Amino acid sequence: MKVVFIGAGSAFGSRVSVDVLSREPLQDATIALCDLDEKKLKTVHRYVERVIESNGLPATVVSSTDRTELLKDADFVILSVAIGGPAYFGEPFESEMNIPAKYGVRQTVADTMGPGAVFRSLRSAPPMLEMIADVNRLAPNAMILNYTNPMAVLTWSFNEVSEVPLVGLCHGVQGNAKRLAKLAGVEDGDVEYVCAGINHMTWFTKFEHNGQDLLPSLMEKIVASSKGSDPYEFRGEIVEAFGFYPTESDRHFPEYVPWFQNGDRALFTPHLERTLGIKDRRHTWFEDMGIKANSMESLELIRSHEWASAIMEAVTTNVPMVFSGNVINRGFISNLPSPSCVELPCTADANGLHPHWIGELPVQCAALCKTNIIAQELLVEAIRRRSKEAAYWALLMDPITSANLTIAKTREMFDELWKADEHLLGEYR
Repeated sequence: MKVVFIGAGSAFGSRVSVDVLSREPLQDATIALCDLDEKKLKTVHRYVERVIESNGLPATVVSSTDRTELLKDADFVILSVAIGGPAYFGEPFESEMNIPAKYGVRQTVADTMGPGAVFRSLRSAPPMLEMIADVNRLAPNAMILNYTNPMAVLTWSFNEVSEVPLVGLCHGVQGNAKRLAKLAGVEDGDVEYVCAGINHMTWFTKFEHNGQDLLPSLMEKIVASSKGSDPYEFRGEIVEAFGFYPTESDRHFPEYVPWFQNGDRALFTPHLERTLGIKDRRHTWFEDMGIKANSMESLELIRSHEWASAIMEAVTTNVPMVFSGNVINRGFISNLPSPSCVELPCTADANGLHPHWIGELPVQCAALCKTNIIAQELLVEAIRRRSKEAAYWALLMDPITSANLTIAKTREMFDELWKADEHLLGEYR
């Protein structure tokens, strides 16, 4: 088996490589690492090499700054890249955070919705679509696993041109399932749940333990916690108003709906501080992946809770496994648009990827998802046509932008953001 990591210098390159090596059926893999940053690439290459050596594994690690040298005969290709600069510090990220802040638009992460995500989508898609074309040409039997945000927009765009199976992966569902299990006082491995919607706005519509429905009591606890000091301030209000619990975290969620833009600004402070300091806070990121801070550089085969390696094992061994994946909606969620990019349970096996049929989401949950899908669809159109005008329409329809700005002010902010990112947007007219 050969797995190629494009963007291997990110956290995913090292940790998901260890995940692959931790699974016995995959331990003879060739791990091919690619990154444009030679220093990061050498660091990750040496780390993976040391893990292989210290555990006496038959695996091989190779690396190159040129992905075309690595893609031939790949079985799996992981995309985890930052186009134009570091993902969460430096430029263009700082401009995409700070220019909207000047206009009163508060962003906490700027990688999924909001003005920052609009421009992250625009600058990321064209070079990543070239990566998809290279996979089509050089690795026609591969499967693509995308970890790059904005997940919904990019995965939607990639699926329009990919000739190989492609799925977007995020750890929000499994992370929140563990959190709900802990809140209920049960082991997370003993619960059955269904979680579906769109990336970073999936909804738990089933959460059972030994046949007992835990959702009513969990929703009561979350609403009660939101009125105290527990970190459910934002989603607690959503649960109280709409009756269902969404992913992602309180740090992310205020960027997806308009109401918190007009609320207590102090609630944003700890989330903003975490984002602005993320360059020096990698421990938190690794713990989001299910890796304890004191284990993040371990040479032991410590597995994270990312889905990628489990999917590889299921496809390789034909032992099916269920995971949460981002796929094109082909009627799987009947009251969300088709096509759009939805996140729902999928099964992986030797025959590929098999999204589960969900039927209808609760109507209020579907309505909240649609408010985001409207802007995502316009962004996909902007990417498809390389249209600056369609990109502006997407920003006009963005929930937190429209909660704050007039049409005229939105145009002013759009033009300022475009000027800041213009060197990365040369394909748009």
